[in-house]
Amino acid sequence: MLVVVAPGQGAQTPGFLLPWLDAPGVRERLEWLSAVSGVDLITHGTTSDAETIRDTAVAQPLIVGAGLVTLLSLFPHPSTGFTQIGAGAGHSVGEITAAVGAGVLSAEQAMVFVRERGKAMAAAAAITETGMSAVLGGDPEEVLAKAKEHSLTPANINSSGQIVVAGTMSQLAAFSDDAPEGSRVRPLDVAGAFHTTHMASAVELLSRYARSISTHDPRLKLLSNADGQVIHDGREVLRRLVTQVSNPVRWDLCMETMGDLGVTAVIEIPPAGTLTGLIKRALPNVQTLAVKTPDDLEAAWAIIAEHGSVSAISAQPTWRLLIAPVKGTFKQSLHTPVGDTLAPGAVIGQVDTLRDSTEVLAPHGGVVVEWLVHDGDPVSPGQPLVRLHPVAQEATE
Repeated sequence: MLVVVAPGQGAQTPGFLLPWLDAPGVRERLEWLSAVSGVDLITHGTTSDAETIRDTAVAQPLIVGAGLVTLLSLFPHPSTGFTQIGAGAGHSVGEITAAVGAGVLSAEQAMVFVRERGKAMAAAAAITETGMSAVLGGDPEEVLAKAKEHSLTPANINSSGQIVVAGTMSQLAAFSDDAPEGSRVRPLDVAGAFHTTHMASAVELLSRYARSISTHDPRLKLLSNADGQVIHDGREVLRRLVTQVSNPVRWDLCMETMGDLGVTAVIEIPPAGTLTGLIKRALPNVQTLAVKTPDDLEAAWAIIAEHGSVSAISAQPTWRLLIAPVKGTFKQSLHTPVGDTLAPGAVIGQVDTLRDSTEVLAPHGGVVVEWLVHDGDPVSPGQPLVRLHPVAQEATE
């Protein structure tokens, strides 16, 4: 199984888009996305210095725009990606890129959303002087306990050996002076305490905008930063894109789900390198490729040819399927017969894991066409559970 991942803020480096300007269609697409976002992606991706592209209002549209244009270089006919990519994921702002790749949002919607996200987070960061520090090594439980002791938030749990803490500069300084045994603390070159309560004002603004954004359900398995779950409802994807601004990123759980899915290869799109490094350590038997320049496309196409496969989601209309959000045991709570109707929001059951239980909802309801699993069956992330026929369509036929 092939997974394509999109990096988050901090992955950008000066000039990283320069090699891409000669690739077919890239310059034109960047010009269009620049017009949509109001951010000059070509200048910032080629000649702007590190301090300029560190600005949150610049960095976030730049990262998403770069990911979108290079995805089209990987898959010149986007619909083919749905039959070759087994799952998609993004780290922090990269989740917006992943949502476009999965068909939830259009590129234009994403660029407007990320523009407002970047501006709102920059404004929130200006209220109080805050920052983030990476904690490398040390016992994870001790790191989390020490962070709590200094009133810091574990904003990114990237792996067992890399946790990013965030808070005020004085809190971070005190934590660094009192670092957990066996760890190294490295301040990050970011503009604020992202994925913490310091971003509450940004969440409030984006929540209002989200009410007017239309979505489609994902066409492939889309992993969520919040908990690593496979999300199959477009409105839920958008809700999570909003709330992740002030909630921790659990990339460790995303990688855990990749392992449960049986991933065999991962391709990271530009600005690439960070996520493949984490995946190499967490999933050492998985083939990885960081696509940094057009010179890497041949290798990427070879990986796609070898590891790409058709998923159950891409082969069926997504609005007819409810899927398992995580790996576990399905416990059925509704035994609605074939031909009967599930009400919107009905809970059909839950998936039990060693850690917890996750409800499975029918967000849009529908007529039961076929139950695909039985009570007590083991299920994998993204596995179809029940096939539904939309009520609205049923009424017009």
